[in-house]
Amino acid sequence: MPGVTLLVPGDLATRTGGYAYDRAIVAGLGALGWTVDVCALDGSYPYPTAEARAATARRLAALPDGALVLADGLAFGAMPDDATREAARLRLVALVHHPLALESGLAPETARALFESERRALQCTRGVVVTSPATVDTVMPYGVERDCIAVVRPGTPHLAVAHGTRGWNPVRPDRPVALLTVATLTPRKGHDILVAALARLAGLPWHLTCAGSLTMHPPTVAAVGAALDGHGLTARVAFSGDLDEAGLAAAYNRADVFVLPTRHEGYGMVVAEAVAAGLPVVATPTGAIPDLVDASSGAIVPVDDVAALADALGAIVADDRRRLRLAEGARRRRDTLPRWDTAAREMAAALERFATHGILQR
Repeated sequence: MPGVTLLVPGDLATRTGGYAYDRAIVAGLGALGWTVDVCALDGSYPYPTAEARAATARRLAALPDGALVLADGLAFGAMPDDATREAARLRLVALVHHPLALESGLAPETARALFESERRALQCTRGVVVTSPATVDTVMPYGVERDCIAVVRPGTPHLAVAHGTRGWNPVRPDRPVALLTVATLTPRKGHDILVAALARLAGLPWHLTCAGSLTMHPPTVAAVGAALDGHGLTARVAFSGDLDEAGLAAAYNRADVFVLPTRHEGYGMVVAEAVAAGLPVVATPTGAIPDLVDASSGAIVPVDDVAALADALGAIVADDRRRLRLAEGARRRRDTLPRWDTAAREMAAALERFATHGILQR
């Protein structure tokens, strides 16, 4: 029976796309007969404390020679010394959702330090798993050979077609168009751009729900709240915080339009979920989003372009017939989305290939 140790920082139950991917892969590999040992590292990664580093070193040292280790990049990119020390003894594979240095809002010196740290760590792997073809291009500058990168796209849960708040048939023009964004409030997700765009649409009938953690980056939460207050939009935006699977499915079902002005994504799992719910989507061309959304199902706007985002949203909010056409396009794309059983098989194949044939990058 094949086995792998998954290194993941903090709580595997954390409600972000990266952790959801990890959980689904653990379940999928288990269904294929794999033994998956989840090793939870300290939650301080990717900025580990001295105690966290020492604990990680002990955990790795306790693994038997030849153990296959799949390390989530949120931790692995910050443990180059551990990777260097254990590379000859363990079969290390990195799972990179997106490189650490590409997180938005980093000081230049912090980004440079993270790049160098992750570069050193990735040089010690037998292979790297990424979640979209776009991420391949962001990983190769770290010195990783293309043949040593495997793309394992996330699956998409089965969701009911959204009923919406404004309604579909018949349309209820007396109700505001229900906008939904699903993203932890951090600089990368572009909530500031969304608020600025909505300020230009104050005369249109809309209401926004923001689902996602309000605790991971308090400065962003404070800044978004201040911007809403400054534009007089506070009453038109609701923050639901983290939602469990049922709560998130209900949020999609109540929505009429999905919006994600993210500055960078490894894949864009919530966009895939929105398409699975048959929602028109307005998002940016990052990660796999351009593969998930086309002109028949939504609009792709440039990163940090307030005017383009406002124009795209305004066109959908103001025109029910356009919204309905895009919703029909999203529903047609539902069956083209990848599934988690496929992702699990692809991950198993990648791990077997790297474990058997992979060689150290360096």
